[in-house]
Amino acid sequence: MSIKKVYLIRHGQTDYNLQSIVQGSGVDSVLNAEGQRQAALFFEKYKDVKFDKVYTSTLQRSIQSVQGFIDLGIPHERHAGLNEINWGTREGTRITPEEDAYYHGILQTWCDGNTGICIEGGESPELVYERQKPFIDLMLSRPEEETILVCMHGRAMRILLCQLLRYPLRCMDEFKHQNLCLYQLDYTGSMFAVKKYCDVAHLAKSFASIPQK
Repeated sequence: MSIKKVYLIRHGQTDYNLQSIVQGSGVDSVLNAEGQRQAALFFEKYKDVKFDKVYTSTLQRSIQSVQGFIDLGIPHERHAGLNEINWGTREGTRITPEEDAYYHGILQTWCDGNTGICIEGGESPELVYERQKPFIDLMLSRPEEETILVCMHGRAMRILLCQLLRYPLRCMDEFKHQNLCLYQLDYTGSMFAVKKYCDVAHLAKSFASIPQK
């Protein structure tokens, strides 16, 4: 029997996403019009879920993606442990062919199991893994919060899913993501089970059908 339901989402689209500009924990970008549309679609689909708490990173794009739920009066906490990986010297820059080759080389290094290696000037998956642990401990220490919504970032979400589902970090790319995708997890008290995997069905709904403020 499930004792906790976790709705885990990635933030909505930003102009940085659209322009292939690297944004990690050091870039506090905001949602663009498409990201706001995605957030509205997710809210419309899940606004009747009885969330006990909303958790986000400290970055604006994460908070804006779930603002509709916060506006309902659902308690909200920001945790730096949920921030995106720090992409170091690449943050805030458009990916060039040379940088793309370096970036994909780092990803391959991590997939080969060398997850302690930091990207130049930034973090490694293992560093992100360690800073996420206090949040996980906190989340699991609150059984009274039976249904929670967590909004964070792509790479950090992959690392968190490895922790929750007990996958080695080298397998993190097995967890696909896109803007405002949903992973729904059930926690039984001893393990997590995936109920929805990178689900984006909520984004297929016409924006015209959403009540406008």
